[in-house]
Amino acid sequence: MFSIGKVLPVKLEEEMKSSYLDYAMSVIVGRALPDVRDGLKPVHRRILYAMHILGMTPDKPHRKSAHIVGEVLGKFHPHGDVAVYDAMVRMAQDFSTRYPLIDGHGNFGSVDGDSAAAMRYTEARMAKITVEMLRDIDKETVDFMPNYDNSTKEPVVLPSRIPNLLVNGSSGIAVGMATNIPPHNLREVIDGVVKMIDDPEVEIGELMKIIKGPDFPTGGKIMGRQGIRQAYTTGRGTIKVRAVTTFEKLSGGKTAIIVTELPYQVNKAKLIEKIAELVRDKKIDGIADLRDESDRKGMRIVIELKRDANPQVVLNQLFKHTQLQDTFGIIMLALVDNQPRILNLKEILFYYLEHQKDVVTRRTRYDLNKAEERAHILEGLKIALANLDEVIKIIRGSKDVDTAREGLMSRFGLTEKQAQAILDMRLQRLTALEREKIDEEYRELIKKIEYFNSILADERVLLGVIRQELLEIKEKYGDARRTQITNEESIFDEEDLIAEEDMVITITHQGYIKRLPVDTYKNQRRGGRGVTAMATKEEDFVRHLFVTSTHNYLLFFTNKGKVYRLKVHEIPEAGRQAKGTPIVNLLYVDQDERITAIIPVKEFTDDHYLFMVTKNGIVKKTVLSEYDSSRRDGIIALSLEEGDKLIDVKLSTGQEEVIIGTKKGMAIRFSETDVRPMGRTARGVKGITLSPGDEVIGLEVVDEQAELLTVTSKGFGKKTPFSEYRVQGRGGKGIINMKVTQKNGEVVGIVAVRPEDEVMAISGEGIMIRVKAAEISTQGRATQGVTLMKLNKDDQLTAVAKIAAQEDEEND
Repeated sequence: MFSIGKVLPVKLEEEMKSSYLDYAMSVIVGRALPDVRDGLKPVHRRILYAMHILGMTPDKPHRKSAHIVGEVLGKFHPHGDVAVYDAMVRMAQDFSTRYPLIDGHGNFGSVDGDSAAAMRYTEARMAKITVEMLRDIDKETVDFMPNYDNSTKEPVVLPSRIPNLLVNGSSGIAVGMATNIPPHNLREVIDGVVKMIDDPEVEIGELMKIIKGPDFPTGGKIMGRQGIRQAYTTGRGTIKVRAVTTFEKLSGGKTAIIVTELPYQVNKAKLIEKIAELVRDKKIDGIADLRDESDRKGMRIVIELKRDANPQVVLNQLFKHTQLQDTFGIIMLALVDNQPRILNLKEILFYYLEHQKDVVTRRTRYDLNKAEERAHILEGLKIALANLDEVIKIIRGSKDVDTAREGLMSRFGLTEKQAQAILDMRLQRLTALEREKIDEEYRELIKKIEYFNSILADERVLLGVIRQELLEIKEKYGDARRTQITNEESIFDEEDLIAEEDMVITITHQGYIKRLPVDTYKNQRRGGRGVTAMATKEEDFVRHLFVTSTHNYLLFFTNKGKVYRLKVHEIPEAGRQAKGTPIVNLLYVDQDERITAIIPVKEFTDDHYLFMVTKNGIVKKTVLSEYDSSRRDGIIALSLEEGDKLIDVKLSTGQEEVIIGTKKGMAIRFSETDVRPMGRTARGVKGITLSPGDEVIGLEVVDEQAELLTVTSKGFGKKTPFSEYRVQGRGGKGIINMKVTQKNGEVVGIVAVRPEDEVMAISGEGIMIRVKAAEISTQGRATQGVTLMKLNKDDQLTAVAKIAAQEDEEND
């Protein structure tokens, strides 16, 4: 029978909690997070220290990577060899590490995601800058601790004469926390530390003028400074990084997008694969060819575009859908006194500077001790040389070394070390020249001892030493910034992904809307039959037609006096004969609400006005900025009296002259200044006095270089110079605009046109014609006009719009 020992009752919940916390802290401190002082995790520190022990300095030949990994595993890091080799490979990759700490020889992987060759094939040694990480480690500058089996010692931290945490960054996932510190430019970071030395109270804003932002090894372009500011201030932030691209003209009028730099840690091969997939799935249009022309001189991805593609739009789509634009989430988490802490920029620099003060103080103390020991020996030698004959006599008269040492010590008051140094002295030191050298060395040592004491006595002197050494490192290893930082933010508006082009917007009486490119309609001569613009349902007909750019807003004014807002590109594009989309699917309009006017607006300013007219002749003028609202359910445009409805709205400067046309062929011209600006919900004032049965059908802004085109329901039209319409006071009956008869029908629309303009007219059956304004007859006010469009027996012309020639040219 044997005893199983004492059994302790344990609560499972508490044991789990305690064990998990122990495990978590082990991962946090011993594996995943960097130390704020040297910016290294234990595995990286052990690799560099092992190379130091093996003497793999930059001036020595490369040695097999397997040899280094074996040394690390055997002495310091009893984990998997793959983990050690992977960490070592990353420190050698110039696309992963801003200032590589290992000089690799052989295949150490590529930006295409290729893995490194096996460790038996590759070779390595320290990079030149790594010498600065280990400098003075043998001068008791850092603490050492026992290794895992207590057979040797390893450093707790490296002296790290370069601010490695910021310079090379770090990333790691611990338990319940993660770090992701981006790399920075060595010159900028050292200048930041120097600024801290010169002004310990410096603000983060001042430091940001020096350390402008991350500097990735792969270059790229950081979009905007907001994320950087947030990260440097709070320790957390998100930055958007874009590839560096240019447009290149190819033969045959084609354009190519050339990519020369990628965001940090983006796999080039996977990126190209993703672009090809998007093209194959037709998610991105306009790409004709894709190839990788990268070589040892640098990266070059060529994205060849189709002849009719808009390069900027394709590029914006690539930024949106691929890693040509990537997000880097900054978490500045590091170990401070073995505790994980989120740090801002100033705190990281502060802790690094404290570490350097400690390193230089300990080095100085070490150097001082060595100098004092040597001076002590030299003082003994100087005494011996001054009493040479007597010294020789004592040595010759002694039976052994111990007697001689004792004799010297008692005769000249020497210490044991001094007496031993005299006994060890070679005869050649007795020459006059050697004696002079001893005196010179002693004088130099006394100066050094004074200097070392001054460093230890005055922190300002100590900081001056750190400052000087940092500036020397900056001069020796610093290089130019690779990553650009732009002020533009990278948030895409939807229209950044849409080509800017002119569109025809059509709306039917029953509320169907669609957009088509202007060039869908071929130019025809006056009197032609036109082409079908829209397949309408029975008893439906086209009420509104408009030409505008995809990037503009559209303000939809309804007969009920409300206004709704959409971007042109939000309106679905449809084929020429498609009926379109019900407008109720796009706007929250009531069932009995009809669109009566559409205004394209680029931006909502205070120097433009909306001038509106109702069926009963009421007019109102309101500043445009009052309508800047994105409410989907619309806002009030003006208050209407019962039975009235909003007919038309125009955009104006507030100083124009306007002309109002009526169904019975009357028109009135007056100055906008007759109407004072009113609030958005105001009712308005009388613009024209109507005769019984008459109503307002349109509104135009007077343009003296243009003529007023009047179109009737039976397809007649004519132009009349504006000069024939005299200016009257607001509210009168007006004058005759067109002779309305049984033959030509009632007036359906008025439009101001110039000779170079083109006009589109559309009928209730959906027949459309596009004619040059110059081909339409110019006639006097009281005439019937000429046939503009041949209509079927029961068809009627319902809407008219113009295409301004100069706008077409601008958008070509």
